[in-house]
Amino acid sequence: MRYLPLTPDDRTAMLAAIGAKTIDDLFVDVPESARLDGPVDLPRVAGELEVERALSAMAAKNATAGAVPFFCGAGAYKHHVPATVDHVIQRSEFLTSYTPYQPEIAQGTLQYLYEFQTQVANLTGMPVANASLYDGSTAMAEGVLMATRVTRRNKAVISGGVHPHYVKATETVVHAVGVETEVLAPAFDAEAAVIDQIGPDTACVVVQTPNVFGTATDVTKIAEAAHAAGALLIVVVTEAVSMGLLKSPGEMGADIVAAEGQSIGNALNFGGPYVGLFATREKLIRQMPGRLTGETVDADGERGFVLTLSTREQHIRRDKATSNICTNSGLCTLAFTIHMSLLGETGLRKLALLNHEKAVATRDALTAIPGVEVLTPRFFNEFAIRLPKNATEVVDALAAHHILAGVPYSRLAPDADMDDVLLVAATETTLDADIQILAKSLSKVLAA
Repeated sequence: MRYLPLTPDDRTAMLAAIGAKTIDDLFVDVPESARLDGPVDLPRVAGELEVERALSAMAAKNATAGAVPFFCGAGAYKHHVPATVDHVIQRSEFLTSYTPYQPEIAQGTLQYLYEFQTQVANLTGMPVANASLYDGSTAMAEGVLMATRVTRRNKAVISGGVHPHYVKATETVVHAVGVETEVLAPAFDAEAAVIDQIGPDTACVVVQTPNVFGTATDVTKIAEAAHAAGALLIVVVTEAVSMGLLKSPGEMGADIVAAEGQSIGNALNFGGPYVGLFATREKLIRQMPGRLTGETVDADGERGFVLTLSTREQHIRRDKATSNICTNSGLCTLAFTIHMSLLGETGLRKLALLNHEKAVATRDALTAIPGVEVLTPRFFNEFAIRLPKNATEVVDALAAHHILAGVPYSRLAPDADMDDVLLVAATETTLDADIQILAKSLSKVLAA
């Protein structure tokens, strides 16, 4: 059945009701030069079987992460997602639920959002977390906006180790309200360089650990410098599993944590959807974007859940809202919560340690290759290497042999003059055999 099964008579009657003779009359305000003079260049109608065949042929051109030795990271990581996660989120009451506009009858949704918030707060070492944002990059943008509201200042200083895509997403969001961003040059191990840029107009400094090059940094001294100047510290984390092994952002003095939660419970999915984690200090809670679920008791004294704060433009006056993000990543949030519940603290620490061990093994194998230089001094499960050849060309050559060797940094920042830098990640899914295949094949490509 057509989505709008209208007959010619139906269309004639509708046009007559609004005083138009033809459909073209509806577009009189569109300049003639901007109108199409025929159908768009798309395939004509086809049957379901034909469409399935065509789409399957297109999909077969992709080399999926699970089918080949895979060492890509750069903000999206291949981890094992237990079958239990997919089984539970497929339950109809979860799969069909959406934003709790009537929270009093959405107790199940509110309960898992409450559990999610608790997990994120524990993970980040912060007192309070919200019920998620779209992804890590928009979480960073919201963190910068929040910092400008809190400090009543208008400038963000951003480390050269922050993921370039996060920087671009943030600049896209905050420039519309006149926030100035000072982005430092890309650097492998220079998060502390932001200290020298802090001034009386600085609302926040933004650092990432592990940074885009994989370097893990204790940002405690950066936090002290920021606070001494009246600015806030925003810590960005693109690999959530790292918080199972490294000192938490809260322990290091972060005021706001903006993180990507894809690594826990959510597959790569060719780039999304993902889930943004956002946590902050309790004194800043009323400036936090998104929504916050709280625990209470009902009239009968039974445990219940409510939307404690929801300073979104759909709930309060638009000019008073802290964010125009209108939802939370509900299903991805649930997947995160289930996976975290299955792991527990002990399981997460073991998983994180295994990730680091796999990365160390990969590093050792690659450094044995003549001409390969490791640029990352301290890392979790990802590091940068310098190659004697163009990194993109090397990656393409290895991809032709069904090896996805990593992400060229030039793909993230084309103008950074780092065409020979490759980001390599390893996780618990990386086999020892995969590491040997990568090392052997990379050695051949570089020698060719």
